[in-house]
Amino acid sequence: MKNKFVSFINNSIVPPVLKFVNLKAIVALKDGIIFTLPLLMIGSLFTLIQNFPWAPVTEFLTKAGWMDPLSQVGAATFSLVSIIAVTGVAYQYAKNEGVEPFASAVIALSTFLILTPTSVVSGKTTVTGVFPQTWTGGQGMIAAIVVGLLVGWIYSLFIEHKITIKLPPQVPSGVANSFAALIPAFFILSGAFLLYSLIHFVWNTTLIEGIYKLIQTPLQGLTDSVWGIIAYCTIATFFWWFGVHGGTIVTSIFYPILLANLTANQKLVDSGTALTVANGAHIFTDQFTAILVNMTGTGATIGLAIYMAFFAKSAQTKELGKLAFVPSLFNINEPIIYGTPIVMNPFLFIPFVATPTIIGLSMYFLMRTGILPLFSGVTVPWTTPAIISGFILGGWRLALAQVVIIILSCLIYFPFIRKVDMINYEKELESLGEKSLNA
Repeated sequence: MKNKFVSFINNSIVPPVLKFVNLKAIVALKDGIIFTLPLLMIGSLFTLIQNFPWAPVTEFLTKAGWMDPLSQVGAATFSLVSIIAVTGVAYQYAKNEGVEPFASAVIALSTFLILTPTSVVSGKTTVTGVFPQTWTGGQGMIAAIVVGLLVGWIYSLFIEHKITIKLPPQVPSGVANSFAALIPAFFILSGAFLLYSLIHFVWNTTLIEGIYKLIQTPLQGLTDSVWGIIAYCTIATFFWWFGVHGGTIVTSIFYPILLANLTANQKLVDSGTALTVANGAHIFTDQFTAILVNMTGTGATIGLAIYMAFFAKSAQTKELGKLAFVPSLFNINEPIIYGTPIVMNPFLFIPFVATPTIIGLSMYFLMRTGILPLFSGVTVPWTTPAIISGFILGGWRLALAQVVIIILSCLIYFPFIRKVDMINYEKELESLGEKSLNA
């Protein structure tokens, strides 16, 4: 029965999932959106200084007039993630197709700005000739992805089919590439003009605003829920158990929305609004997955590492635990996943899926009820150890929550890994007995 189930998964489930993950659009999205990470990390550092969790520091910065320069960095990082995303996605798509990528990125940026509102209402006054940070930030994320993929695809088609202005080979490559981009740029930007005009005259809005209302808002609401957390946790661990990188799969699906949730929360903080669910803040953000659900690695396997390093009886399990324990502290648990192994191990499937799901749901309800603070836009490197990451992002309450997660992980994993350990221990005893008989 087990072999039939494994065969069904490997033959019927895994191939289409891998095919999806390796689609040109998904690869470009995954690789292109990574360009936002440096901005988010640097922006997080300055935001953390601006909102330092010790009143004397913030009072000093306020009196000394440093708050405005600090907020300027936040505005130039968190508020530009959609611009970076649209250029990054278009760049990666063209690069993966083997055509000159920079022109694709520039055309995508121009297209995105054509389709973006150029006015903002301030009180009773409408200010024109500006690109509101609302739409160049998190609220424009899904539109940026759509535009980046479409422009990358169309631009690549033009170049691959040689629908370009051809110059003699003696012309420098930089000049030749610029002229080669003229025809696809004219076609794409003219199409953006027509699309903007249609939406403007018929619906009196813009494509960016329409995508946000019709697609991004429902997606953010769907993921920022119990079902979103369950889906995230089960997809990641389910495929990891079969040896497929579950993190790649859930990142392809969830990361843009989690990033949009993160930047929306930071926007609330910047506006001086309390970061609460009642005010529209999001619970399920990138930090939620990084320092809670995936604390010490996918599956929250710190309980496994602790048992294996300190309580195991079999030499095999104990030695692996000693090797894997320190990497686990820095959220690296591939040694445990492949060494224990968790992959294809029927004894560890249930705790591997259940642990992050129970943690995710518990933390979700604690945040929803206000017992735990929500995340702002501040992030930490994914290798930051537990408790330290919690304290930086949410003070003592989140640090304490991570201690509780460690305890939960131990309680769930210990009975299962003990069974695996005893099997290994018995095999070792049998092996020693056979050696003594043969001696």
